[in-house]
Amino acid sequence: MIGALAALLACQLAGEVVARALHLPVPGPVIGMVLLFLALLLRGREAPPALDATADGLLGSLGLLFVPAGVGVVLYLPLLARDWAPLSLAVVVGTLSAIAFTGRLAQWLLRRLG
Repeated sequence: MIGALAALLACQLAGEVVARALHLPVPGPVIGMVLLFLALLLRGREAPPALDATADGLLGSLGLLFVPAGVGVVLYLPLLARDWAPLSLAVVVGTLSAIAFTGRLAQWLLRRLG
């Protein structure tokens, strides 16, 4: 388990290094997750059992990670109340754009595979 946790943290660190070195607008942990995905693809087999168990344990505690976000929302309630219209518009437009893009991508992929 310690080795698997070290591997996850090493991927996150590598992602942070890449993001900062290349001045990318993508968070380091996201790049680290892509690096981990690529490493698992290159491995060509299932994920190691220790990595699988560690990831399941972290996902089981995922709800705790939403606590700081909830505190941030409560902390900025006056700002959110003042700027609710542009924020709501951004959320709606962003959600609809993501749905449309995902649908188009799925259609394109299905055409290529079918």
